[in-house]
Amino acid sequence: MNTAARSFPERNAAEVADLVLTPEAAAPEVVARRARQRHQMYVGQAASYSLGAFVLLLYAYDGAVHMNVPSLFWVGGLLIIGIFVVMSEAGVGDKHSDHYLTVFQISAHMALQFVFLVSVPTIGIAFISVLFLIFAFGTLRMTSAQAMTTWALATSALAAVFLASDLPIGMPVATRLQRTASMLCFVLVIGQCAFLGLFGATLRKILYRRSIELKAAYQRIEELAELDELTGSYNRRCIMRLLDAEMEKSRQAAAPCAIALIDLDWFKRINDAHGHPVGDEVLRTFAITIFANIRPDDRFGRYGGEEFLLLLPGTEGIAASRMLGRLRGIVAELDWNAFSPGMRVTISAGVVTLRDNDTADTFLARADSALYSAKAHGRNRIATS
Repeated sequence: MNTAARSFPERNAAEVADLVLTPEAAAPEVVARRARQRHQMYVGQAASYSLGAFVLLLYAYDGAVHMNVPSLFWVGGLLIIGIFVVMSEAGVGDKHSDHYLTVFQISAHMALQFVFLVSVPTIGIAFISVLFLIFAFGTLRMTSAQAMTTWALATSALAAVFLASDLPIGMPVATRLQRTASMLCFVLVIGQCAFLGLFGATLRKILYRRSIELKAAYQRIEELAELDELTGSYNRRCIMRLLDAEMEKSRQAAAPCAIALIDLDWFKRINDAHGHPVGDEVLRTFAITIFANIRPDDRFGRYGGEEFLLLLPGTEGIAASRMLGRLRGIVAELDWNAFSPGMRVTISAGVVTLRDNDTADTFLARADSALYSAKAHGRNRIATS
């Protein structure tokens, strides 16, 4: 009589969560998993109808209903399940967003309950109680519109039974066996509703955990979109956005701000003499060195090729030049022999401070002019403008 028993709720909930969070394009694996979910559901429904038929058999044994009722109920339930199994194997459900065909299933199972409610009203409460279980199953799958549709159908049918007829709807408890059967009816319905509740709670926990994982993955994607793949520093788009933000912040707080445009000296010669893989390692090592020797509030990004932009918020021109001089010395003193014997890597930088009439373009143009001056005067030096 009960129509929605499930097994292994945690495993099933995990699989449902995978289906919810998996894009439709992942076809073969998703379709196979959906089919497995439906098969488990149909097995649970068959078990529920078998338990219901057993309860009806107790009523029939006691003489409360005809002996044909249990078998007809069991066959009717299996017939409905069989129809949906055939539809599932034919892939009918996979053509719809609701591959369980929830509204059709709920409507079919409700119709069977109402048929037996009208046919055997003396135990009608047993069939009505199953409606709660059917709707408990439906809440796991239905949309708001589907819920309203099935609720309207159930309301119409109940109104017809209670208001348009004089059926003696009841629940026999005259004998010990009848009381036992009535108790089992409610125990089974409550037990399976609780089981569905456990399934739903587990599903919500898994979906919440997956949403956290997706949020973390999305944040990681955002980070990767802002980072230069080779050096791990900010890419040009991001460092330019940070430059605009730092300029605005500096003006609002009336605080100084400096930038440095840094270039690796003779980097093309390194690539030509030692190959691009070695050049890439030089860039990575340089970036790591800079990260290890700047302040937490400083921002460092790849401006293009072997040029890098360093943002120094709250820094006056003299302090910025001193900081870049220290970085220049650190880079020059690194042991670059690990990449190639005799290799030497130095940097040149142009350092400028923010002026009242500066835009991002003029700010960078002055830094570029200072960098050009450092190169023109022999490289491996810091110039200001």
